[in-house]
Amino acid sequence: MHFLRATPILGALLAQALAALVLAGLLQALLPELAGRFGIAPVIGAALVLQALLSAGLTRALGLAVWWQWIALAFPFAVALALAAGSLPAWPFGLAFLLLYLFFSNTARERVPLYLSNRATIEALGRLMRERSASHFIDLGSGLGGVVRGIAGDGRKAEGYETAPMAFLISAILSKLTGRGQIYRRDIWSADITEADLVYVFLSPEPMPMVHDKARREMKPGSLLVSNSFAIPGLDADEIWDLSDRRKTRLYLYAMKG
Repeated sequence: MHFLRATPILGALLAQALAALVLAGLLQALLPELAGRFGIAPVIGAALVLQALLSAGLTRALGLAVWWQWIALAFPFAVALALAAGSLPAWPFGLAFLLLYLFFSNTARERVPLYLSNRATIEALGRLMRERSASHFIDLGSGLGGVVRGIAGDGRKAEGYETAPMAFLISAILSKLTGRGQIYRRDIWSADITEADLVYVFLSPEPMPMVHDKARREMKPGSLLVSNSFAIPGLDADEIWDLSDRRKTRLYLYAMKG
């Protein structure tokens, strides 16, 4: 189980394969009767729904994150659509795959999807920086760089670390154009956070224990780790900020001890 959670794409493929085996057994036993009674098209539609539900349930049972369950639900219908496309040119599918890779390439590798922080979160982080007289901000997994640009300025240094190629390119260009913040194409584990006053993450539940280990080893005493939405398992936050935005954002604040 731990191996599958560490390599979630293999777990997702295993869930699809197991669901397909179950479905194949059912169809072998029931297909002639069902097709004769309802016709082949409704049976195929029902089979797709069952494949989606079974694979999503197995994905959850394997302990994969919730977005993998949504992928499992959508995957059978995507395959069916691709097969039904018949003589359509292949380039739209290739382009879609390329765009997915450019924006979400770190999802499979680091179990971190592209989450975007909203304006209320940026304002709360800015207020937190001012209250603590903090001057050095780092966003690990900075996405399109909105938080970095929002925090930079007024004597504050803001840096972001992002590996997804397109997200990095867009955020780096916007940072250059606005003159606010600095974006690095580097994974969060090799980021230098030793001088940061505040480190912000909006990742997923999976990497949070490792994020805490990195913060505990590298961050200076008195600095602050802030996680959007995902708490560190087994560790009580020093403060929890509930924001009054539509998303009901919750920020978990962890002070680094000496």
